[in-house]
Amino acid sequence: MPAHLRAPRLLVSLQGYRRSWLRADLVAGLTVWAVLVPEALAYATIAGVPPVVGLYAAVASLVLYAVVGSSRHLVVGPMSATAALSAGIVGGIAGGGSAEYIALTAALALVTGVVGVLAGLLRLGFIAAFISEPVLKGFIVGLALTIIVGQLPALFGVEKEPGNVFEQATGLVGHLGDTNVPTLGVGLVALALLVVLRRVLPLVPGALVAVLLGVLAVALFGLDARGVEVVGSIEPGLPALGLPGGLGPNDYLALVGASLGVLLVGFAEGLGAAKTYAAKAGYAIDPDRELLGLGTANLGAGLSSGMVVNGSLSKTAVNGSAGARSQISGLTVAVLTVVTLLFLTGLFEQLPEAVLAAVVIVAVVELVDIAALRALYAVWTARLGSIYGAAARADFAAAVATLLGVLVFETLPGLFIGIAMSLLLLLYRASRPHVAVLGQAPSATRTWVDLARHPEAVQTPGVVVARVEGGLFFANADHVRDRIQALRVEHDAHAVVLDAQTMPFVDVTAAAMLRQLDADLEGAGVRLALARDVGQVRDVLARTGGPNVAYRTLDEAVAAMAGDGREPGGQPVSPGEADPSPPGTPPR
Repeated sequence: MPAHLRAPRLLVSLQGYRRSWLRADLVAGLTVWAVLVPEALAYATIAGVPPVVGLYAAVASLVLYAVVGSSRHLVVGPMSATAALSAGIVGGIAGGGSAEYIALTAALALVTGVVGVLAGLLRLGFIAAFISEPVLKGFIVGLALTIIVGQLPALFGVEKEPGNVFEQATGLVGHLGDTNVPTLGVGLVALALLVVLRRVLPLVPGALVAVLLGVLAVALFGLDARGVEVVGSIEPGLPALGLPGGLGPNDYLALVGASLGVLLVGFAEGLGAAKTYAAKAGYAIDPDRELLGLGTANLGAGLSSGMVVNGSLSKTAVNGSAGARSQISGLTVAVLTVVTLLFLTGLFEQLPEAVLAAVVIVAVVELVDIAALRALYAVWTARLGSIYGAAARADFAAAVATLLGVLVFETLPGLFIGIAMSLLLLLYRASRPHVAVLGQAPSATRTWVDLARHPEAVQTPGVVVARVEGGLFFANADHVRDRIQALRVEHDAHAVVLDAQTMPFVDVTAAAMLRQLDADLEGAGVRLALARDVGQVRDVLARTGGPNVAYRTLDEAVAAMAGDGREPGGQPVSPGEADPSPPGTPPR
């Protein structure tokens, strides 16, 4: 069997488990359970299916992700973004609330699972490489803000407006006059309790305390009769297992295209949450295994009459802040959810939605990492600005574009906007590489350095030594040519030496440009020499008829260009010769 299709090792997230972690994992699992149950009920409603479907999906997905996934902290379950996508996809096919609608919801989870497993087995996790850390940071911040704003109406006891974050916030302001005072009071007390417990008694599971006190307050003071919204009726019992009934092969095939979008959104959110907490705990995340974990979790959810699931940013935040050390916490949540389905549905029926909103807000507010965005903005210097202009802050721009994309256009478009922005800025910077003028430092080493950074460096009269800081290819060939021609005129040079050590590759368009540049300079009485070129550059030039003068060192090339072209020990080498060993120090 090919290596990339071999069955993955299981339970890797539990390797090296220590008995001392058990208490923290159990407490974290208990805390996450207190958040997951009401959230799963709410997200099932968003997907347009009965609330209990969210609990059905949670059990199998938690177990299967713990077996296959690579994160010790990620909590998998129904989430708002994928629930909304599910509603939009299935709603375009079947009528809301119908048996077909419920069956197609489970079928979408199944198809998403199959696609995820195939992507993981084919090692398509490299797709994550196109989601840069700044894009992921902007995505996480935008998603956290979206979750927070989405919870505020429940905190105030007012109607939630549809649309993006700004439309929801505007709707909230417009409905402030309708605020239910008891609801707001319950929510603010829960918020204050959570904040105080986190700061004063961090070992106490604040979310669980808040949930239990909220249920107790409804029971003692009849808050539901005073307009405080509670979760409501939950059907008890375990789900039916197997394929959803009443569907044929064509129904599944019709969902394949849509499942790609669901998978990408779920993968991005789960990967972002997993990486965030893996970095804090000092371990690595395997993107291929995350695709497998997400795929198997959705397979389990679909076969359990559930809905699409993904790694949850908010619940992972609760898990991490509660002290989880491994997926034992996730397995604990799964067991407690089964117990809930069998015996405790009545308990959560009395949970105030305002308390749930407070738990979610406190869990994700720490992920609104403004300090990280400021750090990205600070990656700038006047010299970088003079070279790349606005693109000098490429990482910051990509993060902000992603954040605004998520806030304005919602999750999937926002992610695509961020990826597109980061790639566009990368291409822009690659198309305008810095062409530095070099001189020799007045020291014993006589190293070649950038004159702009080391104005004390010495130039050889009549010879311009230039360094292209980047690969040479079709997108930047004209820019480099124009820059070298301008430097030749600016320095009134009779020779140009191109330091190719920082040119890792060259394509046929750039090779043709160098050939034409050589001819143009020769027509103007100016000689061109290449020095310190790397092997693959030499190979391309040899096969495309590029400049046929190359020197092993800059010293040799400059001596040859300043003299008669033939210095002892500095003989030109043809582009097809074996790789020389480039001496000297790294570029400065």
